[in-house]
Amino acid sequence: MRLSENGVIVTLKQEVPTMPGNAAHATSLWFAGKARCVLRNEVLPPRQDGEITIRSLFSGISRGTEALVFHGLVPESEFERMRAPYQDGAMPFPVKYGYAAVGLVEEGPADLMGRAVFALHPHQDRFRIRADDARLLPEGLPAERAVLAANMETALNIVWDAGIMPGDRVAVYGAGVVGLLTAYIASRIAATDTVVCDTSPARRPVAEALGMTFCSPADVPQNCDVLINASASPAALEGALDHAGVEARIVEASWYGEKRVEIPLGRAFHARRLSIISSQVGAIAANRRARWDYSRRMGKALELLGDARLDLLISGETPFASIADAYPDILASPDTLCHRIRY
Repeated sequence: MRLSENGVIVTLKQEVPTMPGNAAHATSLWFAGKARCVLRNEVLPPRQDGEITIRSLFSGISRGTEALVFHGLVPESEFERMRAPYQDGAMPFPVKYGYAAVGLVEEGPADLMGRAVFALHPHQDRFRIRADDARLLPEGLPAERAVLAANMETALNIVWDAGIMPGDRVAVYGAGVVGLLTAYIASRIAATDTVVCDTSPARRPVAEALGMTFCSPADVPQNCDVLINASASPAALEGALDHAGVEARIVEASWYGEKRVEIPLGRAFHARRLSIISSQVGAIAANRRARWDYSRRMGKALELLGDARLDLLISGETPFASIADAYPDILASPDTLCHRIRY
């Protein structure tokens, strides 16, 4: 038992049903109810033609989205759109969730055997998927860092949606994993002046180690060309409106679940002809859709993880056997960036 962040006592346990004698089986993390998770043993379905079996090495906890699912804050209207690839169960509960797994192929074609791959799959120690849904890790990319691939894919899509051009003045609100990766990509576009801002000064060392300029929200430069809110904070969205230049673009990359958000559209919003757009990784940015598919986008996200400094975005690691007990505190900690699970 433990006391959750809202003061409710929750029970965490491991459920271990009886396994058939020779069946291949696995253990997975399930959200059994609101703020309650368990490890469950399950029988793997027989491997079909075109499928591979992967033994997990690591997976990454995507704190923002997983927290909304864990606490039952996904609106019913979004249950289907929020389904993760290979998700079992149904929202709100019970549901098996997650989408950042790295492992070794242990059954499949000879050319894949023993090779490290990334897959959009829930937290599970062994699983079967279509071979086409696994991406080989680029040569030299450590499996430990590859858990960032889904977040990097999101950041890449945000930058595409933002339409950042060389020389632009860019402000990214929110120095979480997605915000830092978005600013990381934006700052590498020629001649851009990119700042990442956060209310927590504790994020400054990571941002600066990645070669980025960090500031508080109050110190964001005026007259920005592009402003991106990745903080899930309505106050940050209001700050972006205040610091936007004439005809600037504001990208709302946060997802608020059921939370109602007010946008101040008075003052100079109309006179400055500002644009507010949303960005969501479920669809490829419109300006790339004719030429890019999901496989190509994920391949580029993995390629962008080649910088060893990105290891700084891994804020902790927990053995899979202990994850059901540790999971609520991982989500609740303001220090969590990407938390890695080791299998």
